[in-house]
Amino acid sequence: MTETRAAGGEPRAPEDAPPAAEGDVRVPEDAPPDAETATTEPTRRGTLLEARDVHVEFPSRGRRARAVDGVNLAIGEGEIVALVGESGCGKTTLARTLLGLERPTSGSVVYGGAPLDYGSRSLKAHRREVQLVLQDPTGSLNPRHTVYEAVAEGPRIHGLPDEQEVVATALAKAGLRPPERFFLRYPHELSGGQRQRVVIAGALALNPKVLVADEPVASLDASVRGEILALMLGLRDDLGLSALVVTHDLGLAWNIADRVAVMYLGRIVESGPVEQVLTAPRHPYTQALLSVLPESPERVVLTGEPPDPTRIPGGCRFHARCQVLASGRAAEAGVDGRCRSEPLAVLPAVSGAQVACHYAEVTS
Repeated sequence: MTETRAAGGEPRAPEDAPPAAEGDVRVPEDAPPDAETATTEPTRRGTLLEARDVHVEFPSRGRRARAVDGVNLAIGEGEIVALVGESGCGKTTLARTLLGLERPTSGSVVYGGAPLDYGSRSLKAHRREVQLVLQDPTGSLNPRHTVYEAVAEGPRIHGLPDEQEVVATALAKAGLRPPERFFLRYPHELSGGQRQRVVIAGALALNPKVLVADEPVASLDASVRGEILALMLGLRDDLGLSALVVTHDLGLAWNIADRVAVMYLGRIVESGPVEQVLTAPRHPYTQALLSVLPESPERVVLTGEPPDPTRIPGGCRFHARCQVLASGRAAEAGVDGRCRSEPLAVLPAVSGAQVACHYAEVTS
């Protein structure tokens, strides 16, 4: 496949590449240099944060809702992974579990090669290394606190010395320069992009190794989305930061991620290098998500709503909405019975492209 990322410039998509959704959010030409290729292998860089057969269940109307139902996911050092799916698919619960904010019902979170310990001291140390960046900077920032107070909150909790220097350095890393100009400003005095940079600076103040960004540009105007994406790419390139970007937007995943994992009803159904997955998707659900982008030749309309996570269907969990099964193509391939009755194995945490689909297994 032809290389799709330009060294020292914006990612350049081939003719069949998925476009950016909701306005062009391609990274600007002055963005920091991107990786030469997105076929990152976590095992080569060293796996930093990992979910191992993670299950997370919640009580729901007398039943157990399986929000995360067997997920393996690895994030390598200096790697950006996009976790993509519809609302309610479990991606935010998985992100919270990796942050240590939710405890798995079974399975484990592994950081730096060691299983996460849920004692208060261990969790505090973990949350310093793995920091959350929320999607709504207006809601994330206390309107009564200055920028300085917002960024200094984390260092104070963790007892870091040289507070003013820490805050100034974090603001500068987030692109707010000179940082002293922003110390006494309040959130309402900033633009949306500046507020998001303050939120990112608050995370950077603790010198984390991993950022977990939940829809990091969803609330921003299209004109500033590219700036925030360029900032995150620069943090990866300059500081070696890893990131898990949680999003419903495959256009964003294309612009920023090295690898992508597509999640449906609590489980990852397709994953791999972003160019490989998004230019040649194999799972019908990934194909349907891509079809809503503006330049897609044909829209795939899924029937019905995702099933209740307390009543996950047998067989492939996507079969009730699958356009391949509904069209008769699965029957032509001789797998329609398997789609309805035979469960698919949980995908392992590997860097190569993989898919959980009976039809893809026999037609690829």
